[in-house]
Amino acid sequence: MINVVIAELRKLRRPTLLLSTLATVTALSGLFTSLVFLRINSGGNTRRGETVTALQLSQETGLMYGFKLVGVFLGLVALCVFASQTAQEYTYGTLRNLLVRQPSRMKILLGKLISMKIFAILMVIFAGAVSIALSYLLAGRAKVSTTKWGTSHALHLLGQTSLNLLIATICYGLLGMILGLLFRSPISAISIGVLWSLILENILGAVISSTMKWLPAANFSNIGEGGSAAASYQHSLLVSALYIFGGGTLVAILFKRRDVAN
Repeated sequence: MINVVIAELRKLRRPTLLLSTLATVTALSGLFTSLVFLRINSGGNTRRGETVTALQLSQETGLMYGFKLVGVFLGLVALCVFASQTAQEYTYGTLRNLLVRQPSRMKILLGKLISMKIFAILMVIFAGAVSIALSYLLAGRAKVSTTKWGTSHALHLLGQTSLNLLIATICYGLLGMILGLLFRSPISAISIGVLWSLILENILGAVISSTMKWLPAANFSNIGEGGSAAASYQHSLLVSALYIFGGGTLVAILFKRRDVAN
């Protein structure tokens, strides 16, 4: 299975995929972090209806504020990458060649999962580095004190936030992988995943607010937030795990039993 992981990582490090993904992550992290600091106190950097002030950003949580804002979009990027890298084996007909070298379908599936998790870790680390660097660069202009950003408590919060965003990103990615295996088409898997996560869930939640506690993408995002008043962190972890386990079990059975076309 190690060879499967190495082979998948070789595919993921292709410049067309790796560089474009990192460029997207850089742009998103830079955009949201810059908006927070450049439009401070203007009402243009609001979050859930609250304007962010220099005093708030001077606290221990200010260091990762911009990083948290980009969390949902990191998840969507992961969803697209996981879905495309899984479904394109059917589109290009390369799954048959993989099975010639490695007959165990579950080893192929697990190898893909491990390699894409490594890719997700790289994405989150890169986004965090960009956001933190920009936060320090823009803090002076926004008259934000960075004294508390270097405390042990701030670093602990940063580590906790990074872990939460990583879990949320991987959950989104696994959703993309499930959709890729289910529909066997990158375009279908990505469009359905993004449409559901960005539009349909919000419409359903607006119509029936009680459903937000039980929708997959809403719980993935809540994990990245570290929990909220509407749903606890533990609740979102449990609901997300149930979705991933149920969907993963279904597509694993389909992946193992489906015929493979030439």
